[in-house]
Amino acid sequence: MALRDRLRDRLGKTAHQPVHSTAARKTPRAVTTGDSFQDLKARIHRKLIERLDPDTLENMDRETLKQQIRPIVETLLTDEGVFLSLDDRERMILEINNETFALGPIEPYMHDPEVADILVNGPDQVFIERFGKLELTPATFKNDAHLMQMIDRIVSNIGRRIDESSPYVDARLPDGSRVNAIIPPLSLDGPMLSIRRFGVNVLGINDLLRIGTLTQEMSEVLKACVKARLSMLISGGTGSGKTTLLNILSAFIPHDERIITIEDSAELQLQQPHCVRLETRPANIEGKGQVTQRDLVRNALRMRPDRIIVGEVRGPEVMDMLQAMNTGHEGSLTTLHSNSTRDALTRLETLMLMAGVNIPASAMREMMSTALDVIVQVARLSDGSRKVVSVSEVVGMESDVISMQEVFAFKKTGIGDRGAVLGEFRATGVRPRFAERLKVAGIDLPAEIFGLSRL
Repeated sequence: MALRDRLRDRLGKTAHQPVHSTAARKTPRAVTTGDSFQDLKARIHRKLIERLDPDTLENMDRETLKQQIRPIVETLLTDEGVFLSLDDRERMILEINNETFALGPIEPYMHDPEVADILVNGPDQVFIERFGKLELTPATFKNDAHLMQMIDRIVSNIGRRIDESSPYVDARLPDGSRVNAIIPPLSLDGPMLSIRRFGVNVLGINDLLRIGTLTQEMSEVLKACVKARLSMLISGGTGSGKTTLLNILSAFIPHDERIITIEDSAELQLQQPHCVRLETRPANIEGKGQVTQRDLVRNALRMRPDRIIVGEVRGPEVMDMLQAMNTGHEGSLTTLHSNSTRDALTRLETLMLMAGVNIPASAMREMMSTALDVIVQVARLSDGSRKVVSVSEVVGMESDVISMQEVFAFKKTGIGDRGAVLGEFRATGVRPRFAERLKVAGIDLPAEIFGLSRL
């Protein structure tokens, strides 16, 4: 289907309304209310599609096409006999470009580096997350059909579909942002769209130090653990910064190692030259062709990896991941949804049961205790800030219980006048057992870094 026809389909039957001639020009009138501005934009948009040449739509690059759209829109505004201020005229041209080529009302937030999430709860309610806090925006869609047009634009560009037979979809935008859409009948109040933004700038450990996510001492220990090939699990809730921290810590992996990353939706931005990126694939319309994370982990083991990084373990692939850590792939990293380090171990055990392997609980815990060396717990606090609230070492087994010892912790002490969380990072005064492994790897950290006095 030609691009012009696809645009017409998104606009609906009203796209075929006749274009007013200049002879029918009306006395200029001002546009003041939001509703009339949106109505005018819809009319101009419909007429624009009719005037654009189909070959132009198909063959010209978008930036050049946007430049050609400007004089057409200005002519159509003149034909409408509408007076717009210079600012409103520029806004009209920008929004029509967004409607034609981008994501309509939410497109400006896709270019705001401070926006982490865009959450569309129906056509009249668009939230964004900025600095860990949700805020309602003035952006709205005209109706459910308008929102569905944007959702369809996202999923059709990657060869997927969303309709009553397949009423939800996960997708990825060209910039890497993750998208989830769900529509009726599963969504009772109309189409819903969630976009997890993909940061343009790659953050580093200094950025985390600057915003107070962790301390210099903690960063030195985590950096040493990665370099010394300690296997690490990053645990935390939704939006707590697990993937961001994983991406930052992966930067400390030596550049002469072969890394294989496995993700549901590719987000990691590794800087090493020898990195193989793998991404899962959902089933097609016939329910065939699905490739799961477990399939990819198993395949990765045949690709001669030095380290395997799984963006997030959430199913039976955890069994293969732990086996890989236990069989020559030390230094691998992954993340997990969990509220505490102890809960993380419980959740790992639950996920292992999903693999359908009939082994005793004690054997599963033994596997976890030998595979994992460090668990890092991250959290998003009530003021929106993100902190590394705990760094714990997995020591081993005591009877049937996995033994851990906390090396660093964030202790909350209260709430400030403006809602800021008060607290401090503390070294627990415990010298971890992995300090000897660090020393063997040529990394000798001073005792003071763990809160100990030098003897």
